[in-house]
Amino acid sequence: MSKLLRLLLLAFATCLALALKGVDAHNETVFDIERVQRFLSDQRGAKQSEAIGKHTNNWAVLVSTSRFWFNYRHLANALSMYRTVKRLGIPDSQIILMLADDVACNPRNAFPGTVYNNADRALDLYSNNIEVDYRGYEVTVDTFLRVLTDKVDRTMTPRSKRLLTDENSNIFIYLTGHGGNEFLKFQDAEEVSAFDIADAFAQMWETKRYHEIFFMIDTCQANTMYSKFYSPNILAVGSSELDESSYSHHADSDVGVAVIDRFTYYNLEFLEKVDKGSELTMKDLFDSYDPDKIHSNAGVRTDLYDRNMSEVHITDFFGNVQAVEIDEDDGNDDEE
Repeated sequence: MSKLLRLLLLAFATCLALALKGVDAHNETVFDIERVQRFLSDQRGAKQSEAIGKHTNNWAVLVSTSRFWFNYRHLANALSMYRTVKRLGIPDSQIILMLADDVACNPRNAFPGTVYNNADRALDLYSNNIEVDYRGYEVTVDTFLRVLTDKVDRTMTPRSKRLLTDENSNIFIYLTGHGGNEFLKFQDAEEVSAFDIADAFAQMWETKRYHEIFFMIDTCQANTMYSKFYSPNILAVGSSELDESSYSHHADSDVGVAVIDRFTYYNLEFLEKVDKGSELTMKDLFDSYDPDKIHSNAGVRTDLYDRNMSEVHITDFFGNVQAVEIDEDDGNDDEE
């Protein structure tokens, strides 16, 4: 809620309090505070219900910010999330995928043209239907922030590389790579700060580019990256606390490197239980986080987000919104 709206609501509440004043035992006017509080509570509930009803489309921005062979797992992390949102119905036209894309065809890859997130190599994440929007040296801090805010050259940038969201869009934003206290490295050459992302989200809110955002980050000291957010309707999770590392889950001895990070691995383990009609909620997901398994303390930030976690379905961010048209029966059909 903007500061102006808060001030207007406060002024309205004051006027309402005056209108609802009562008389005490000594015939002196008093404010009926309980009635005012009930009114404000009803207004907030109505606003929240209205906001929920405005959610009409889902988008995903998935970014692996590292490069080089030994960071194989970061590419696998992002591709695993890509596979998940596609499986749950978000089309490629509503996914922005940003990768260094230097693993599948790397000369060190013992299985050319493939990327796996498990040592059993049961699922090739790098299949024919993958659509990478920004690859190699296109993956920069500037590009990432411009994608979020849509500050791109619209005459040169194809629609497939733009985040064409509106005030009715829910956006899942996933970042993975190497980071530290309030920063995330991009390809070991530059950094995006927690302030940069917070300000980008503020611009998005002011220009009506989102309805709700679910921000997930898997990196060392990840929770510091959402500490500076200040815009409404943002739900955020991270893999590790301040001064805490995030860890890989396991390595493939034939590939020779770790193939997935622990936080992403256990998120995926949960998400594999979700289908398009699932009733599982964000509370279920967050309750599944086990520090003993993740080897770090995952964090959740909810103070900018109005809805109760038990009422937010996983598919509100990971699935697609299906538009349904119902034709009313005019009663003129012939009976058989």
